[in-house]
Amino acid sequence: MAWDIPLTEYDADSAALIEPAAGSTSGEVPELAVICFFRDVIDEVCGDGRAEVVATFTWEHGSHQLFSLQVGERRVAVFHPGVGAPLACGLFEQVIATGCRTFVACGGAGAVVPGLALGHVVVPDAAVRDEGTSYHYLPPSREVSADPAVTAVLCDVLDERAVPYVVGKTWTTDAPYRETQAKVAARRGEGCLTVEMETAAFLAVARHRGVTFGQYLYAGDDVSGETWDHRHWQTSSARRDLFWLSVEAVLRLP
Repeated sequence: MAWDIPLTEYDADSAALIEPAAGSTSGEVPELAVICFFRDVIDEVCGDGRAEVVATFTWEHGSHQLFSLQVGERRVAVFHPGVGAPLACGLFEQVIATGCRTFVACGGAGAVVPGLALGHVVVPDAAVRDEGTSYHYLPPSREVSADPAVTAVLCDVLDERAVPYVVGKTWTTDAPYRETQAKVAARRGEGCLTVEMETAAFLAVARHRGVTFGQYLYAGDDVSGETWDHRHWQTSSARRDLFWLSVEAVLRLP
């Protein structure tokens, strides 16, 4: 049976009816930004007036703040993108429209391969597009690759800090409760190290909008075995370290 799948109907020629708007800004927006999935780290680093709120984006579920953090003599924007490709890329689009041009994201991911220790850093150089958002920004393909020059800068930061890491492919999915053993094995077979919900879409949006993007992940929960191992991954001390590594990396990117 042949299936007519709407996600294959990429339209490269027509302008979108709705373009992202800069929204309400209350200060100067830095060109450099860290997309941080760790709310606890953002609260610690930016909360209680430690960073200036320069923009607010309101969605039906609530508001997301864009912070401007002083780092030495420069400023870096920081924001939480929500979870999942549609919301994360909606906010990514708005922050781009506000003026940010160079991004490093940091987040957690499930380990697809055995032996990837909790907290181990992964630098994605490609993502399997098993989500929907990326197909509205790029023609259909199985994967989307990261910019090798950006990946090299992210790796240089880790090398200089003597942080153990691995470079490889990640699997981006929209359905964390449908990560079956068969799918995990198949993704592992094609070279995926991790599974998460946003990387492929981030890469697609960045390429479409012509902005610079790279990402750090850390190995969180483990889906490589017969049963899921949560590993209390959201309490890992890697989160704070990964944020500051992301700040250092974005300051080095052109």
